Amino acid sequence: MRVVLLGAGHIGRTIARLLGESGDYQVTLVDKNEAALDGLATDAVSTVVADTEHPSRLGAVMRGHTTVVNALPYHLAIGVATQAREVGCHYFDLTEDVAATQAIKRLADSAPNAFMPQCGLAPGFIGIVAHHLARDFDVLHDVKMRVGALPAFPTNSLKYNLTWSVDGLINEYCHPCEAIHDGERIELLPLEGLEHFSLDGVEYEAFNTSGGLGTLCETLEGRVRSLDYKSVRYPGHGALMKFLLEELQLRSDPGTLKHMLRKSVPATMQDVVLVFVTVSGLRRGHLVQEVFARKIFADRHGETPLSAIQITTAAGICAAVDLFREGKLPTRGFIRQEQIDLPTFLANRFGQAYQQSRQIESIS
Repeated sequence: MRVVLLGAGHIGRTIARLLGESGDYQVTLVDKNEAALDGLATDAVSTVVADTEHPSRLGAVMRGHTTVVNALPYHLAIGVATQAREVGCHYFDLTEDVAATQAIKRLADSAPNAFMPQCGLAPGFIGIVAHHLARDFDVLHDVKMRVGALPAFPTNSLKYNLTWSVDGLINEYCHPCEAIHDGERIELLPLEGLEHFSLDGVEYEAFNTSGGLGTLCETLEGRVRSLDYKSVRYPGHGALMKFLLEELQLRSDPGTLKHMLRKSVPATMQDVVLVFVTVSGLRRGHLVQEVFARKIFADRHGETPLSAIQITTAAGICAAVDLFREGKLPTRGFIRQEQIDLPTFLANRFGQAYQQSRQIESIS
């Protein structure tokens, strides 16, 4: 399969390596920065410098490829998807942005090609897990989805290091959060709904953030009593972010906030990804709960060290593309993450990255 991959950041280059080394993909990796592409070309991966900030100029690069994999910032998703429809390429991305996903869904209506956004960790894998657990209940009560991409060794007051896109991080902290409460779809404020829990002997907090539910509100509406998604952080992080965003009013000046974070908060490759899903309801007349809890750690041992967020995000989108290539997903229109069966995902050569993680047995 011929794939054009847009974006050669930490996630994009990992996707390129995974697809290229598989033997089933010929990848054209595109970035606006020539330096970002240095050393990435192989027999299976070619590199192209192009202006990715203006998706309308990418049509020529896309032509001749079967599929577009978009690893660019979320605000470019609609433009790239529009170009993909015009040139007839199937489309996959990592966006967590709710508005972009809805626009892509409209683009997919009556389209001859397939559109599958939100193929990362959250949204993405977390929705596959939640839907898999939920379908085994006769009456569905509560679905709680919790995900954290965290530094393994927090040392600052935020108890946080940059592990992924600052743009995506601020986006999920600033936009309304979809949920279902008492059977009705609602919007919640980001950074609210604070809760604390202990998992595997470590204390965490979690609070509302935008986008992690993917399309599950639509899929489970009318079936579930409550459904929500929260980001997991170490205790105290949420209060400091509320101070920055609300009291210092940086919510209305995200550019300044992003500059501050990039300048003052170190990035790290030593991270851990936490996935924690609980589903409760009635099964054969009995109230029961099912839990999925995993930790995925950075891989520091290979020739190319990978952070946990690189592993999980790249595995999610590569598995989706691979299952599509194998004919296990629809070939046209809008594809939801929850249309992937969890055992099928985990059996996939890329999805096995989650299977090889450490399952957590004790929850408190």
